[in-house]
Amino acid sequence: MAFLTPGAIFLSRCLVSLLLPSAVIAGTRFILKTQFDIFIPIWALVTGGALGIPVVIIAQLVWAEIYQRRRAAALGARFVPRVVGRWPGNIDVLIDAIEKMRNSYPADGQWDLMKHYGTTYNFYLTWEDTIMTYDPDNIKTILVNDFPNYVKGGKFRKAMASVLGTGVFNSDGEMWKFHRSMTRPFFVKDVTSDFDKFDRHADIAVEKMKERSRAGYAIDFQDVISRFTLDSATEFLFGKNVDSLADDLPYPHGVAASHKMHSSPAEQFSKAFTHAQYIVSERSKLGWIWPLLEIFEDRTKEPMKVVDSFLEPLVQYAIEKHDSDDVKEKDEHSETLLDHLVKLTTDRNVLKDELLNILLAGRDTTASTLTSVIYLLAINPTVLDRLREEILTCVGTSAKPTYDDIREMKYLRAVLNETLRLFPPVPFDVRQTVHETTWPSKDPTEKPMYIPAGTNTAYAVFIMHRRTDLWGPDALEFDPDRFLDERAQKYLVHNPFIFVPFNAGPRICLGQQFAYNEMSYMLIRILQNFSTITLDIDAQSPETRVPASWAKVPGRQSIERFWPKVHLTMYAHGGLWVKMNLAGYT
Repeated sequence: MAFLTPGAIFLSRCLVSLLLPSAVIAGTRFILKTQFDIFIPIWALVTGGALGIPVVIIAQLVWAEIYQRRRAAALGARFVPRVVGRWPGNIDVLIDAIEKMRNSYPADGQWDLMKHYGTTYNFYLTWEDTIMTYDPDNIKTILVNDFPNYVKGGKFRKAMASVLGTGVFNSDGEMWKFHRSMTRPFFVKDVTSDFDKFDRHADIAVEKMKERSRAGYAIDFQDVISRFTLDSATEFLFGKNVDSLADDLPYPHGVAASHKMHSSPAEQFSKAFTHAQYIVSERSKLGWIWPLLEIFEDRTKEPMKVVDSFLEPLVQYAIEKHDSDDVKEKDEHSETLLDHLVKLTTDRNVLKDELLNILLAGRDTTASTLTSVIYLLAINPTVLDRLREEILTCVGTSAKPTYDDIREMKYLRAVLNETLRLFPPVPFDVRQTVHETTWPSKDPTEKPMYIPAGTNTAYAVFIMHRRTDLWGPDALEFDPDRFLDERAQKYLVHNPFIFVPFNAGPRICLGQQFAYNEMSYMLIRILQNFSTITLDIDAQSPETRVPASWAKVPGRQSIERFWPKVHLTMYAHGGLWVKMNLAGYT
């Protein structure tokens, strides 16, 4: 049914359930007429069928409620506290949540819900259980202690399938194990610490920023660093980068109109992949009703055509050269991930799915973190000065950092960790339970919480990383020293699951060390070449600037000077425009 839209497939599957009441009434009418000579008019049949549909739906909901209460009682448990909205099915809560996700600060409104319902509650959106937790013990249960019982699940996989396919981030069971086993051997130390894989791209990116700085223009750092991670990731994965850094950088607001920009294939690929991610992210937020918004078209179809047109020739070339003498004699250190995968399978769909999944991790999460760290350094110049001093002391003003250099730079790692704490690149995630289970209550006098089978269990590290009861009263402040002083022992060592920016357990990020190395390397190269970084709000389009109303909101949102948003990963709305002063200049 590849030719059908998601909405058409959804409606066709619902058709049987929707027509069941009418079929029962029609069958009853036939029996009454043929066996007892009792006639029921058509209007009564139609009316009965129409009324029967909501009756069946309500009956199903009531039965599910009764069944769950019985199961909870049998397990000596209680229901997870439910959010109470004004409209049936908490439709108003869903609309409000989506509106805030699109137009406000991440997790806006969820802090209030946590204060009212606790650190674990049930959104119960569109009559479907959706458990949200910010509790490290529950997150540990999901990711580690009871890992087999928490899967991506059919709902999530269907929403993501048109973009991520059956790749490692969108699969369960044997398929997940297969993808994981294919990629794990490639992320060994010799590969993750081979800085040549992104050194050339770092030099190009730094030179691009230098050119703009010399010309007196602000730089959209998010744009530059996204190109750097895209070129690095595509070369690492495919052996051929999209060369996005060859294109001109965007100009600031008010200047851009006088500079004509052209759309290159690299930019088209990048925009298409980003747009596809946005669409599937919207699907996941809408829950089971998302296909109803795609009755006439699959919204990912067009952007994925662009993505596929880039991937297809690369996969084709890799398959064709697989058995050649050149490949057999190839040095393993120069082998790309695609070369490695082709040794294991030549299934085009499997290869493309896995490459896109790893590209998502290799490009977006790293770019997100580097954008956030530059933002935080720009508004915390004392931290920038201290970090730059460590860099110049350990590496110098022009030398290329080595793996050992990076390992010795404790403050650099602390800066990255503190950035990952406040702005984790994947701030929200979700699983689905396979079997019913219970979670312990924080209050020992209360019964455990009942989690039904097939329930969405979402967790938000974005909020958990900012909880003052877990991180101390200064949890909303940017202070890298918390990873170096007594606070690390007091909070983090005591409870390591309060910090999980790379996930944990069997699904922990395979590229974690690669990401740390790439981010560290790039940050060192930037601060070797630039001595100060400041925000330039005027360079940003007015509609993407932080709303003035944020200043009245309690918490970190009131001091924020950029607008973080989330699709599958976090990003800066409208970019991150900065002025960067070249080292040696005043």
